[in-house]
Amino acid sequence: MDLTPVLDGFGVVLEPTNLLYCLIGVVIGMLVGVLPGLGPAATIAILLPLTFDVEPVTAIIMLAGIFYGAQYGGTITSVLLRLPGEASSVVTVFDGHALARQGKAGTALGIAAIGSFVGGTASIVVLSVLAPLIAGFALDFGPPEYTALALLGILLVATVSSGGRLKAVVAACIGLLLAVVGRDAFTGAERFTFGLLPLSDGLDFVPIAMGLFGLGEILHGLEERRQGAAAVTRVANAWPSRTDLRRSAGAIGRGSVLGFVLGVLPGGGATLSSLAAYALEKRRSKTPERFGNGAVEGVAAPETANNAAATSSFIPLLTLGIPANATMAMIFGALLIQGVTPGPQLVAERPELFWGVVNSMYVGNILLLVMSIPLVGLFVKILRVRAGVLAPITVLITLVGAYTVRNSVFDIGLVIAFGLLGYLMKKFGFEPGPLVLAFVLGALLETSLRRSLLLFDGDPAGFVTRPISATLLALLALVVLLPLLRKLIRRRPRQPADADA
Repeated sequence: MDLTPVLDGFGVVLEPTNLLYCLIGVVIGMLVGVLPGLGPAATIAILLPLTFDVEPVTAIIMLAGIFYGAQYGGTITSVLLRLPGEASSVVTVFDGHALARQGKAGTALGIAAIGSFVGGTASIVVLSVLAPLIAGFALDFGPPEYTALALLGILLVATVSSGGRLKAVVAACIGLLLAVVGRDAFTGAERFTFGLLPLSDGLDFVPIAMGLFGLGEILHGLEERRQGAAAVTRVANAWPSRTDLRRSAGAIGRGSVLGFVLGVLPGGGATLSSLAAYALEKRRSKTPERFGNGAVEGVAAPETANNAAATSSFIPLLTLGIPANATMAMIFGALLIQGVTPGPQLVAERPELFWGVVNSMYVGNILLLVMSIPLVGLFVKILRVRAGVLAPITVLITLVGAYTVRNSVFDIGLVIAFGLLGYLMKKFGFEPGPLVLAFVLGALLETSLRRSLLLFDGDPAGFVTRPISATLLALLALVVLLPLLRKLIRRRPRQPADADA
């Protein structure tokens, strides 16, 4: 491998203008992650006109910084307010907020910052070396493979819940039902819209997540305080201890690998990566009951995975011209506006842009780590604010964030409705996480399944004729059958030791 273009890429990044735009990008990204509802895709769309008069590499460096900076920013509200700023931060809520309630918000935020840095950096290193090879593998993924991948992800939803599995499955089924609301993409038929025009385009992630996690948590928290439950008054551990770091090391390593692989696949992305990483750690743990109650690995794994995935999702964009998610689609549009066509020839024809963008991620991740660690102490002070002050501010952020996505008053009504649903779910022991995650994966599952059946002329046996989808379905069957086999083995009566005597 010729290292000259790689080294030249560092020269491009370290130019004062590009360095400044990299800093601007990660700062905006962190703020976007903190403010629920806005999201990196919407932010890039808003800022796109500002990139017209700058060099292509400078513009893409800034937009990339917004994307991976938002992944860490979403962690802050997930941990402190139980309000995920991004879809990829939903899983972090489970243990991150539990740690905050134990006075360990600093530990959660510190581990998240370290995991984000390691996952992002490791992903960049592998991206630099294996981009062409892995991008070629991603080309083999068609609708059948996405269907199997989505099914596997939804199956893992029951694993990540800290409540009972039956309740997690019920919540996931509700999420799948919500995912089909709106106009059918294939036939144009209206489904479950009840004659309401705003529902024709389907439900958006933001009102659902903000209602269930934002308003629902506030209402449930106010009821607990009214009944005399103790509020969080102690905030300590502004930096992870050696024990926490040692316990998280394996989760960070596995999250880096898993996040990188799933981030390359269109439709996988940061959300599925964080879900899969959390599920993997919970299954590997000898004490799975700790997850959902403040396990530091439950923060380290998903935060590492979603940052690794955010970085690796640039592989199909830059080398194949295939956007892996909505944010990559916005960056794809920015490249086209700048007169740059992403694809296999980009590395050869525009090496300064390719390696400039890739190497800017090294610098951006360092900037994120340098900024986030000193600010941990400032972030945890939010928990010292009285509930009577913090609750109205959180409600305001939630409603404004929901409104800004589509400038729709109807979305505010949805937030209130899902807030009441979230309150009732918490009251009766249902976790909202499986519902939201199943909703996110439901659209991918339906679209991929129907395209696959069209491809196979309606014959579902076609899924097992393709090596990758067959392997994923075999893995899915293994995940389902393994717990059943374990129960059968435990119930099997043991033979007396002297049976042959």
